[in-house]
Amino acid sequence: MEFTAKQIAEMIGGRVEGNENATVSTFSKIEEGKAGALSFLSNPKYTHYLYDTHSSVVLVNDDLQLERAVDATLIRVPNAYEAVAKLLQIYDSMKPRKTGIDPLACISPKATVGENVYIGPFAVIGDGAVIGDATQIYPHAVIGDGVTVGQRCIIYPNVTIYQRCQLGNNVTIHAGSVIGADGFGFAPNTEGYDKIPQIGTVIIEDNVEIGANTCIDRSTMGATIIRRGVKLDNLIQVAHNCEVGENTVMSAQAGMAGSTKIGKWCMVGGQAGFSGHINVADKTFVGAQCGVISNTKGNGESLIGSPAMEPKTYFRGMAVLKHLPEMYRDIAAIKKKLGE
Repeated sequence: MEFTAKQIAEMIGGRVEGNENATVSTFSKIEEGKAGALSFLSNPKYTHYLYDTHSSVVLVNDDLQLERAVDATLIRVPNAYEAVAKLLQIYDSMKPRKTGIDPLACISPKATVGENVYIGPFAVIGDGAVIGDATQIYPHAVIGDGVTVGQRCIIYPNVTIYQRCQLGNNVTIHAGSVIGADGFGFAPNTEGYDKIPQIGTVIIEDNVEIGANTCIDRSTMGATIIRRGVKLDNLIQVAHNCEVGENTVMSAQAGMAGSTKIGKWCMVGGQAGFSGHINVADKTFVGAQCGVISNTKGNGESLIGSPAMEPKTYFRGMAVLKHLPEMYRDIAAIKKKLGE
């Protein structure tokens, strides 16, 4: 499918600079540009590629100042990164969606399946499960008894959703993820540990995306809740009775201990960890490998390090840390002289 620069500019509210009839049929990184491709430039350190790229059309920010002429047609927009994201969404929506139920799928006669649904081979739909309209369930996915999956969801291969979990509309779960496994609950006794039954569930609201091999545990009682608009990366652990607030994003390998609550619009870096039974305020930024062990102070706070602290405090500490060997030698020498 081909689009002209003029058509693309109309889609995203941009302004064409160059040949408005230049056509594109694919996307490409600006440094790997080729004829017929659309690229974008938002990071200034890649600006030098603009003058040599072979892409036919490049999205750029309105404030970009050219140092010399370029061969590509430019489309100027307020934010090139947001504009290309919108175009990719449009492109993705135009791809044909799978429909139909494969004869090798195993669907309980007690399940309810909506219209225009795709269920791939060897997928399993349990007793009392409800599958919403236009949802896609790929091969080897398991939808447990009593699970509710909303409309226009995508459940990729080998996803397992345990009994009674609830998914809203437009939820995407990538391959290998497990929703609703038992929370980690054991009570010590004289001979070992007694398992505490996890009788709760998991609720995932609308417009959530969950990366591959992420685990969200069911609650001991009540529900583990992922609020609307949350985006979770691959390999994330959400423990029992946790709650992740609206539009929060978490990078790979982050982990939450039980009953932690993270607020709205938070940003969590990779490998960050959260102790149990703490509250993280709205709009908190948590850096990579940060260890959050207590409640945060308030909205808009930034935290780095382990244990988590404000960036200024952390960097002052790091500045001292690199001098510790010399300081140790100096202190040892002083102690020796005092001893003499």
